Amino acid sequence: MTTEGHIAALERRHMELDRQIQAETQNRLADDLMVSALKRRKLEVKDELYKLQSETRQ
Repeated sequence: MTTEGHIAALERRHMELDRQIQAETQNRLADDLMVSALKRRKLEVKDELYKLQSETRQ
């Protein structure tokens, strides 16, 4: 997979995690541990995205 393709896949994953977080928090019986895990994974994806994007700019 090319770097651009990997970046695009990470961007899609980031958006999907955001949708999952929103759906879970709108649930009256939201699982706080699940939301925390999703947020942590979203942050990991965002960090990887920034790293790849900064490498491609150099």
